Amino acid sequence: PHASLAWSAPELLRPRPGSSDGYIHMEMTANTAEEIVGRAAQAAEDFRSLDQHAVDRIVRAVFEAAFDARHELARVAHEETGIGVYEHKVIKDCWASVLVYEDIRRRRTVGILSDDPVSGITEIAQPKGIIFATLPVTNPTSTAIFKLLICMKTRNAVILSPHRAARRACRRAAEILYEAARGAGAPENAVQWITRPEKEYLEQVMAHPKVALILATGTGEIVRRAQASGRPTLGVGPGNVPVYVHASADIPLAARYITHSKTFDNGTVCASEQALVVEPDVDRILRPLLEERGAYFCTHEQMKALGPVCYDNDRRTMKAGIVGKPAAEIAEQAGFKVPASVRLLIAEPEGVGREHPLSHEILAPVLAYYVARDYGEAFAICEAVSALGGIGHTLALYANDENVITDFSRMNVGRVVVNTPATQGAIGGIFNSLKPSLTLSCGGGAGNISTDNITLEHLFEIRRVARRRTNERWMSVPREVWLDPAIGAEEILDVYNRNY
Repeated sequence: PHASLAWSAPELLRPRPGSSDGYIHMEMTANTAEEIVGRAAQAAEDFRSLDQHAVDRIVRAVFEAAFDARHELARVAHEETGIGVYEHKVIKDCWASVLVYEDIRRRRTVGILSDDPVSGITEIAQPKGIIFATLPVTNPTSTAIFKLLICMKTRNAVILSPHRAARRACRRAAEILYEAARGAGAPENAVQWITRPEKEYLEQVMAHPKVALILATGTGEIVRRAQASGRPTLGVGPGNVPVYVHASADIPLAARYITHSKTFDNGTVCASEQALVVEPDVDRILRPLLEERGAYFCTHEQMKALGPVCYDNDRRTMKAGIVGKPAAEIAEQAGFKVPASVRLLIAEPEGVGREHPLSHEILAPVLAYYVARDYGEAFAICEAVSALGGIGHTLALYANDENVITDFSRMNVGRVVVNTPATQGAIGGIFNSLKPSLTLSCGGGAGNISTDNITLEHLFEIRRVARRRTNERWMSVPREVWLDPAIGAEEILDVYNRNY
């Protein structure tokens, strides 16, 4: 049966106050979770029998189906979520299909990866098994395409868990891609998706011992829930991305790239610019260039009005009502009007921190702007912005002075993108050679185990066959030498390395 039929079961019973129906509800939830994981486990087992040629045929079919459906998927995502720009969502789906496919299609993921006769080590690829993959409301269909391509390429069964506000778009993407995969020989139930968002149900599936890995992309709450499940998790972090424009930069280029990146899909990509930091000499040149490209510099009063519209200080999160909305609509919510030509609102907070709402991550065409007194203060502001919810993510740097690049590379970020739009630079494959990915890990500071752009290597394991290769240096040291308390560390190295 089609994977969507897995979710045609009756709605779970809701517990009534004063009754024992809650126990029935929990039992049914557990049983239903067991069913979907059971189907995925069988699919994962069936996947193991496929060779590289069969896998590549499936991946090609998924790519073709994704690209051919890019307009439909972008339209459904835009209509359902009300977020972003339709044409930009088409581009996102192109990126997720073409660039990801081109990156992975020639890479080996089945059988022997390497065989070194000198070391005697043979490396063999093994799929993880079952991947539980969350999909965000900001990039629902493009993330579905990306995750399905890398899961199919690595022979993993996948259970998709869409954001509640993007369920229809994610389901449509999953239907199209699963049908293509099945037609090319993928196992039955290799792709499944969740259509009911009950918290206890999601937790049952996430925490199931047969789930090999959670690929968590989305809000901090989603990532924390995945990490709390007890299953191995590859997560992301918030992207409060600072941008520094140095005097050595090509400033017109910086103005063009910054406005292009921050307005792409109305700023919904987590790697989009959040705070622009300059010194006075750069400010004098850059400010009018940004205005020429559709930026509007808010007055102090407008900045004060914009802050609480964009950020909820009590909950410490950006407000959902402005995510991915046009600049003019956000300005209107804040009580002021801007010309129709305005694409980007720029506000100048007086500091960085909780009392300055616009210094936080805002996934919308709203950009904080800081004029630092000197180079040292510019660095300190960038560090403060990144520490305020963007640790381990990305720094965008415009400079042609290698000393500046070296200095800013000390910041606690996973990616320093140089002379590059932050959005397109961080996700890779267009302006640099970073791996194309819609899951950007942010290291220990964000509770992640990596700072990588997540891709194929993270979704399979390597089994190593180690043939006998005797360490003659170890064998040549007499046993009594190891046991002699009079022999120190420096002397043992002389003995161990003698004649080598």
